Formats: sequence, C-alpha cells, structure tokens
Amino acid sequence: MRRGIALLLAATIAATLSIGSSSALAEVPAATLTPGGRAIAPESAPDSVKAMIAAANRIRHRPYRWGGGHRGWNSVGYDCSGSVSYVLHAAGLLDYPLDSTGFMRWGGGGGGSWVRIYANRGHVFAVIAGLRWDTSYSDDGDRSGPGWSEEMRETRGFRLRHPLGLLSAVPDA
Repeated sequence: MRRGIALLLAATIAATLSIGSSSALAEVPAATLTPGGRAIAPESAPDSVKAMIAAANRIRHRPYRWGGGHRGWNSVGYDCSGSVSYVLHAAGLLDYPLDSTGFMRWGGGGGGSWVRIYANRGHVFAVIAGLRWDTSYSDDGDRSGPGWSEEMRETRGFRLRHPLGLLSAVPDA
C-alpha cells in the first residue's frame, strides 16, 4: 500500500514538472518605468497586476512612515508592509494590512510569475511584473517611502511568497 502511494505520488510530481513547468516558470512581459518613475503595466498583464501597479503609482512618493498603511488603506505615509499591503488590497488579494512577519506565511510558497513577495521579520518588498516595489534601495528619486526600481536587491534571508492564483503565466507568442 505504501509503495503504491509513493509511486503514485512520484508519478504525479513527475507529470506536474514535465507538463506544468513551462507555464509555472514562464517569463512574463515586464512592466516599464517612465523617466518620471511611474510604472506602466504590460498590456497582457492580468487585471489584478494592472490594479497593483496603478495603486503603487498612486502612493509611490508618499513619505516613509513606520506603521503607515496599517490603520487605514489611505495614509499620509507608508512603511514597507503597509505599501505592499496597499497594492495587494487594490488587486482584491488582501482584506487587511499585514506586517512583514505576516507576509512570511501569506499566499503560497515560492515565487510566482507575475508577483513575488520577499519577506523576513524586519522587511517586505514585492516584485510586480519584473519591477521591484520597495521602501528601501529604490532608484525612484532621492527620498524615503515606497517606490519602483528596475534593480533587484539582495534576497538572502527573505522568504519568497506569491499570491495564490497568479503563479502561472502564459508567455506571449
């Protein structure tokens, strides 16, 4: 009985890897940054990804404020987890703000094609359609607060998560 279950599990995993790997690991069209630092979603992005990018653009030059975005969605300033919570809420993926520790367990494990969340006990940031949404190490002007960057930062020590339902992408033909 155990051997049969093990063989069935092994066959299922092998089939999933061989059939599903191309879509799960598919490259997605990247968002672009304007010279002014606003992100533009790819036309083929899902509506939820477009909503995240539009929401991020609305708050991208708000100042950094510890605890910002946790008492209400609209805030004078945002911290890292407040700004990530805000964009996920705009896409209908989050009902209430989480802190960075909450994001360590949120969604599914591993990276998604369109959205990746990197979280540890002290910080969280997102990569949305290839652009990094973060409150630190941003090249979106000389200021504090949330902003976009085309450059990735060190991810050692972060847990990689993704929103459920956005794991796979269909590559452009």
